[in-house]
Amino acid sequence: MDEIAVTVNGQTRPLHDTPVHTTALDWLREHGLSGSKEGCAEGECGACAMLVAAPDEQGGTTWTAVNACLVPVAALNGQEIVTAEGLGTPEALHPVQEKLAEAGGSQCGYCTPGFACSMAGEYYRADRTPAAAAAEEHDEGCPEHDPEHGPNGFDLHSLSGNLCRCTGYRPIRDAAYTLGTPDPDDELAARRSRPAPAPVPTDLTSDGGRFIRPASLDETLQLLRDEPTAVLVAGSTDLGVEVNLRGRRSPLTVAIEQLDELRTLELGDEVIEIGAALSLSEVERRLDGRVPLLAQLFPQFASRLIRNRGTIGGNLGTGSPIGDTPPALLALEARLVLASADGEREVELADYFTGYRQTVRRPDELIRAVRIPLPLAPITAFHKIAKRRFDDISSVALGFALEVDGGIVTRASIGLGGVAATPLRATATEAALIGEPWNVATVRAASKVLQGEGTPMSDHRASSEYRSLMLGSALLKLYSQAVIESKEVSA
Repeated sequence: MDEIAVTVNGQTRPLHDTPVHTTALDWLREHGLSGSKEGCAEGECGACAMLVAAPDEQGGTTWTAVNACLVPVAALNGQEIVTAEGLGTPEALHPVQEKLAEAGGSQCGYCTPGFACSMAGEYYRADRTPAAAAAEEHDEGCPEHDPEHGPNGFDLHSLSGNLCRCTGYRPIRDAAYTLGTPDPDDELAARRSRPAPAPVPTDLTSDGGRFIRPASLDETLQLLRDEPTAVLVAGSTDLGVEVNLRGRRSPLTVAIEQLDELRTLELGDEVIEIGAALSLSEVERRLDGRVPLLAQLFPQFASRLIRNRGTIGGNLGTGSPIGDTPPALLALEARLVLASADGEREVELADYFTGYRQTVRRPDELIRAVRIPLPLAPITAFHKIAKRRFDDISSVALGFALEVDGGIVTRASIGLGGVAATPLRATATEAALIGEPWNVATVRAASKVLQGEGTPMSDHRASSEYRSLMLGSALLKLYSQAVIESKEVSA
């Protein structure tokens, strides 16, 4: 193995003798880069945000904002990161920092470095286009007011994972909306035209633990056969919380998020195959709305900071009953490709979950890909009921995929989350819909069935009664929206 090190703000810093469970945030602060802060240690506040040089689809680099509090620093071996200190100095502020100061976007300043990094990620987004230019490009007239995008094309959702308790969001938004384009001599902008750092095989042992990044999928699968207790990590948006808040210390951690074999996305005639280690943001960008149900899901899945690291494979791998992707993928009748040293097998997602955080995946297996069969159902929706619209764990989540032919429901797939020990298909409700006319009477009858699906429980997010009521009202909401959209199309 070559030297284990990370390039931070242009300077290479070694990782030797660093405990393998050290997060990037703790490591940065130990090295005097205290701009990054710990606010929550679970990826909800963004005070720890940093920029990572990630590959784009054109062979260049995109500056991607992620939560430093969740990423194991060992996973950054050979990579390049930029912190708030690397953006600018008090004597020479970065444009993002300058606009935040001008707009009064900081009071106590605790969260400001994280905001600056997330804002810089959007500032350097290559396809960010001013609203007027975007309208002209698409032969549209004067663009209507869009509260979630600035006149400079700044996507406000890029800040959805950053919280501020004292400044207030209006001046922060004002600062974001006044950003121009990077200057020609901007080093971070110029960096985008060069390839991102390649994955570096890693084997770090210290403080009683071991972190391995294998060089290939075959090597990974052989390692899992030999070490069945190894813990797999991809985006670390779930494992990082376990490490920070519950003190989890696995003897062996195996990183898989940079394996080429797990980072493919293929659009076939009969199936769409999504690599399990692609981040949710990458999947969203590369699908570009081709799967409308997932296009509805992505903006509601945590925050942009989380989606920039979290993966579909990781969300399914935890076996959690409240993950957001399972209900949508169940509605899409997805299948999983499980790989081991003995070969691959394909399982229906509906058969994958066996109990609370338990699945059919063996210790020597990993999820290689998710397969979505085609054609897609024409009527789809994702409903997420949570205390906050964004960046929150769902109390109830539902995925719908229906087909209506000649006024009769010919196909119905409904996925549920948060109402049982596992995500599940609402098979009784599907049976109540298929073969029946697509009208209010059918929907009301099926809604009564849906209200009784699962075994919802009461917890701090919602009562069992509330969860059942949300199930009972979901189909009516879907039907009403489908009718409205049908009228709009016919008009």
